[in-house]
Amino acid sequence: MFSSIVPLVRLNPFHAPQLQLQQDGLILRKLPAEPAEPSCTRRSLAAASAEDEYSCAYGSGRFFILCGFGGIISCGTTHTALVPLDLVKCRIQVDPQKYKSIFNGFSVTIKEDGVRGLAKGWAPTFFGYSMQGLCKFGFYEVFKIMYSNMLGEENTYLWRTSLYLAASASAEFFADIALAPMEAAKVRIQTQPGYANTLRQAAPKMFAEEGVWAFYKGVVPLWMRQIPYTMMKFACFERTVEALYKYVVPKPRSECSKGEQLVVTFVAGYIAGVFCAIVSHPADSVVSVLNKEKGSSAVQVLKKLGFKGVWKGLFARIIMIGTLTALQWFIYDSVKVYFRLPRPPPPEMPESLKKKLGLSE
Repeated sequence: MFSSIVPLVRLNPFHAPQLQLQQDGLILRKLPAEPAEPSCTRRSLAAASAEDEYSCAYGSGRFFILCGFGGIISCGTTHTALVPLDLVKCRIQVDPQKYKSIFNGFSVTIKEDGVRGLAKGWAPTFFGYSMQGLCKFGFYEVFKIMYSNMLGEENTYLWRTSLYLAASASAEFFADIALAPMEAAKVRIQTQPGYANTLRQAAPKMFAEEGVWAFYKGVVPLWMRQIPYTMMKFACFERTVEALYKYVVPKPRSECSKGEQLVVTFVAGYIAGVFCAIVSHPADSVVSVLNKEKGSSAVQVLKKLGFKGVWKGLFARIIMIGTLTALQWFIYDSVKVYFRLPRPPPPEMPESLKKKLGLSE
């Protein structure tokens, strides 16, 4: 039929059998296929890519240490930068007759102490909130992973808000123990004129007057203030990030640049900060008055202030905490980006749960 042998025709470059035509007829013969890329090689390349992308494994010791370091930078720097606003806020809380509003508070403080007077309490603020940030963010990651392992993959997704609340509350319990001594010294410096101008002056004087109790008598109201604040801060942030990527950001997180992801972080942080300020403000007022007055208890201060009194200075606190929380999350996430730490995307329903609920195709 054919006058000569027709050259080999390949129908598939990898696996299909090849056709060889001869003059006597059509003969089908399976020729050796071109070797496919081994699956082990693909897995090795994927693993190498992951290693290149991240500097450590999620949940490793290095991961927790660097998260704690990120907490030091985010909390220590932001709280110190906002010392002037914090000073005026504390003075409004303890002496509302003299410091009538946020603007009046700045005016009176500058008139009496000069511009340098606005920096009073910066040292205990820096050291105290650096230690708090170390425990707050570092332990949050520890407890989040620990509680998630206890719940399992499906329950972690279903109860994720409760998981955020429990992990953040556990972390803040220890963070406040680290913060309490410096917070007590800060309030004395900022709200008692003539008591002390520096941490080196305040600490020995406080110890001589009341012993170690002077530094820890405010820890219970501090827990009352900071634990609800931190629970709101982390849970609201996590769920807001999830909602922003789902309903606002026009593309998946995986397609967003690092800069775009950090913008989402900042916006979610500010929204969370506003709610944090409202939830924690009454306890913050009690802490400020308690650390100023000798021999008072939290219950006595609460009765003295009354319902209206505990809300004094709320506007200043909303501005302060909203900005503070947004900056803290932005800095913390930036540290994670800089050190190439794993940053898990917003949670998605596990396939096993989708099958149980009949949602999988």
